[in-house]
Amino acid sequence: MAGIHITDIESAVNWWRERSPSPDGVTACAEVRALAEVYARLVYARHSACDEAAMPTVALQAWLAWYATTPDAPCIAICSTSQGDAVCKGCGRSFDEVQHWTRMTPAEKRATWRRITAEGTAWRFNRYADRAPSEPAPAPAAHEGGV
Repeated sequence: MAGIHITDIESAVNWWRERSPSPDGVTACAEVRALAEVYARLVYARHSACDEAAMPTVALQAWLAWYATTPDAPCIAICSTSQGDAVCKGCGRSFDEVQHWTRMTPAEKRATWRRITAEGTAWRFNRYADRAPSEPAPAPAAHEGGV
């Protein structure tokens, strides 16, 4: 089983805090408490990930509820692995990751998302400005006369 990264646990905590705010500013919902326990243990042990299989059931269910709100696949429908590339230029996943995506666990998918986001080299992360010409196009000449 894959590890659930501490930043994903933190995101899930924040999602639950927004979804089920504390009624008194002190008490947290059961999901936040379960995730916070896992988070605290990771911090204390100086670990960056929790084994998906070892996570307490309440915490895992809370994390999976948050996970269900995240995009599933990074695919942008420009798959270069079908053209023989080892890593897709469109989404940044390896050929094996693309082929086995539907069989991967949520933690394995999030680990892949984390890696491709950190690398930021796939086309899915390019901004239009990155692809635009460096020199602005000249303005069209004003049309003299009538229509």
